[in-house]
Amino acid sequence: MRVKLIVEYDGTNYAGWQRQTNGFSVQEALERAFENASGEHIVIHGAGRTDAGVHAMAQVAHLNTQCSIPAEKICFAMNMYLPADIRVRNSEKADDGFHARFCAKGKHYRYTIYNAMHAPAIHRNTAAHLRGALDINAMREAAEYVVGTHDFACFCASGSEVKDTVRTVYSLDIIQDEPFIQLDIKGSGFLYHMVRIIAGTLIEIGQKKRPPLSMKDIIASKNRERAGVTAPAKGLMMVAVYYD
Repeated sequence: MRVKLIVEYDGTNYAGWQRQTNGFSVQEALERAFENASGEHIVIHGAGRTDAGVHAMAQVAHLNTQCSIPAEKICFAMNMYLPADIRVRNSEKADDGFHARFCAKGKHYRYTIYNAMHAPAIHRNTAAHLRGALDINAMREAAEYVVGTHDFACFCASGSEVKDTVRTVYSLDIIQDEPFIQLDIKGSGFLYHMVRIIAGTLIEIGQKKRPPLSMKDIIASKNRERAGVTAPAKGLMMVAVYYD
């Protein structure tokens, strides 16, 4: 039986989604919980390999099992053995051909900035703190150049093994609700650190360190060194994964 999971997690205490040799991952926590609940050792496949410190509101994953637990009850069984910062929100039987990663048609990420003089207490793990006012209109103007199908090599961090850096960004909305500024981005897929580098570049534009038009030139250059810094991981949230 193939089972689809919807997983929510605070990534603060984890080395990212994928199993690592240098730290405890969300994937490993889920696999241990399933083994404790069912007695069966399995591998769980996620839709996206979120980095250390990155969060997810609705990460999609799947597993194959021969256990007797009904698919819709697996979420309850796993949650009994999961830490408080990881929850399986839903579990259901999936078609045998479903693959959380390879069947995904698009993803929605949100980058959250806490724009205030003092760092937050409650939101310290889920928003990047930034002092000083940002020019939201300039950031929105720059964001328009990101939307569309482009070679986004300029927003791909070193260490990536992908050869094709062309992606399609469907939308990039900048929402201000003081003291929060949220960058909502939807696309066909994203490169290694792509959303965080876009966020870092937009922040520099908002700080008037770069003009909005520079975003167009950065993308055309296909050069990572032309783009801004990589924004902190804790501000990033995987919001949704889309399928046909």
